[in-house]
Formats: sequence, C-alpha cells, structure tokens
Amino acid sequence: MQVSVENTSALERRMTIAVPAEEAFGDLVQASFYEAIVEQKLNPAGAPAVEPKSFEKGKDLEFVAIFEVFPEFTVAGFDSIAVERLSAEVADADLDNMLEVLRKQNTRFEAVERAAQNDDQVNIDFVGKIDGEAFAGGSAKGTQLVLGSGRMIPGFEEGLVGAKAGEERVVNVTFPEDYQNLDLAGKAAEFTITVNSVSAPVLPELNEAFFAQFGIKESTLEGFRAEVRKNMERELRQAIKTKVKNQVMDGLLAANPVDVPKALVENEVNRLRVQAVQQFGGNIKPEQLPAEMFEEQAKRRVVLGLIVAEVVKQFDLKPDEAKVREVIEEMASAYQEPEQVIAWYYKNDQQLNEVRSVVLEEQVVDTVLQKATVTDKSVSYEEAVKPAQAAADAE
Repeated sequence: MQVSVENTSALERRMTIAVPAEEAFGDLVQASFYEAIVEQKLNPAGAPAVEPKSFEKGKDLEFVAIFEVFPEFTVAGFDSIAVERLSAEVADADLDNMLEVLRKQNTRFEAVERAAQNDDQVNIDFVGKIDGEAFAGGSAKGTQLVLGSGRMIPGFEEGLVGAKAGEERVVNVTFPEDYQNLDLAGKAAEFTITVNSVSAPVLPELNEAFFAQFGIKESTLEGFRAEVRKNMERELRQAIKTKVKNQVMDGLLAANPVDVPKALVENEVNRLRVQAVQQFGGNIKPEQLPAEMFEEQAKRRVVLGLIVAEVVKQFDLKPDEAKVREVIEEMASAYQEPEQVIAWYYKNDQQLNEVRSVVLEEQVVDTVLQKATVTDKSVSYEEAVKPAQAAADAE
C-alpha cells in the first residue's frame, strides 16, 4: 500500500492511497484508510469523503480520502486572563425578601366591591377594532388580567384602573412598532371592555400549610426560614461558581484562537437543533431549523471542548473523587432523602461519569485561576445571583 498526504488547509488533509486491486472495494477502502491514518499518525475529526482515482483491472486500486484532523495546539495565555471573583452572604433582609417573593408567587385573589387598582385581578370581556372593524385575535371573554403586569399592550391595563365590576370602558391604544404581529404593528385600536369582576390580591400566611407546598416538612417559621436560607446559600455558591467559570472560559477563548474542524461544528449544530426541538416542542423536525441559528454557539462549544481537553492533557488532570462525592452530596441536599439520591448516582455509571466531567471542568477552572489575575469583590446577595448579562445591562 502506498500513501501520500497533502495539506489542503490548516485542518483538511487530502490522502491518496494505492492498494492491490483484487480485494472487495468497500471493505478495502475502509481497512486501508484506517491503516493509512495510523501509519501517517493522523487524527481524523470526521468521516472521510472518498473519491476513486483509478480502478482498472490488473492495476492497484487508487483512491483519495479527504478529511479534517483535530487541531494541534498548546493552551497558553493564562496570565492574560482577568477574573473578578464575587463573595456574598445571605443576610436576614435577603431571606425576608425571598419569603415575600414566595408568598407573592402563591397569591390568591378575592372579589371586592371597590374600584380596580394596580395589582388587582380583573375578569374582562373585550372587543378590539381597527378603523371600526374587529380584527382577528382582538376579542376575548372571561380573561383574567392582573393590572400592572404588563401582559397587554401599553395603555390597555392603565385604562382599567378605577373601573368597577359591571362597568364598560372604551380604551384607545396603539400597537407598538415592534409588535410581533406585523399586521397590527404601529396601528391605533379601540377596545370596548366590560369588567365582570374585580379581585384583590391576598398573600398566604406563613404557616404549616404554606410550608408544605414546597415539600418542606417543617411546622415552624424558624424551621422554614432555615430551609429557605440553605437553598439560597446553595444558589449563591452555584451563581458565583458559574460567573467565575464563564470568565475563565471567555479568557481561554480570547487567548487561544483555534481552527475548528467543520465536521465537529456540524455535529454540534445538529445536537443543538435536537435540543431546541425537545425544549420548545411543536411539529418541526430538527433539520428544518436553519443551521445559522446555532453556528456561533456550536463553534464556541467545540472550541471550548478542545481547549478544556488540552488543559486536562497538559496538566495531567484526573477527576478528584472527593470532589465528585462533594458535588453529588450538594445536589442531593436539595431532596428530602439525600442518601437515596447519593446511592442512585453511585449505582448509575452514566450519571456518575457526567458528574466526573463536571468536576474535571471545575479542576480546569481552578488550574487557570492559579495562573490568572484574580480580583476578589464583596457584593450583596442580589448582585451575586443576578445573571451576568442582567448585571451588565443595569450598569
């Protein structure tokens, strides 16, 4: 067998292989291709495109295999990475605020005789018209609407403040220019609204029945507060860890530009397509979603995967089993029977290996942090748990 390799781009290889012609073509191509890549010490990133070059009786079979290889690189630039590491505590005021949030999430409404005000729930019938004509989707009966929720277009909810049960109001509004229905965007409309009832919000009492809704077996407020605080502290630790990890990964990407095999990006795009269909449902098939929707995210994932794998290789990292146990115990603490959850993980190799992968990635982050420029910053609980983009928008 004779082999020649041509580098057609940074990652693409064009390999010409000549082999004796008496063997079966399909089996021969597969066997000789893999023998050739071992001989040439190549690491394909996907299946080859095979092109027969010569296939004449009595002569050696010659074919061309075109494929991409994994990039070869060394991860560098650790000292150029800057990370802001947040620290925070769950203060009593944070805990009080969380209890109020939980109460509001479980608000019930009771009918009242007074005029409607913001935060009240009104039951309404309405008919919308544009230029005197009713339009599709502009009418409904028995709609429950909390005033001030921003659920309806600007002006609609405001027009019902002060209305009483049995009252009819005419509200004039204009659909926003960026309204999702382009046929209505920017148009003026008139809504005739009948208020069937007005109900005021009633927050639940912090009692045993309320605690039970969250699966917490506590009969006292002190016990419930302790459980909520524990959950908030878990959320806080995870939020801080995630923000540090994101900064490290962004820094690694910026310091290590890597050529990406198209085959790996295409595979990742297909995975993201399937995930999108599973998440949002509908009757659409994954391949119907445009690849362009996912290419940027797919490329980032592939590059990070290659970089993380290379850091693991460079520093000979292996999952710390003590940390694996710690992560499993942390996740299990959110359940009523944590010991059963822990046992379940250790009986399921797939789930256990997924945790090991998470821990190994954390060890990569820790390795980078030892060499990066890290600034510690004390912040409030609210700022620490706020998503990074939301925090940036608020500045």
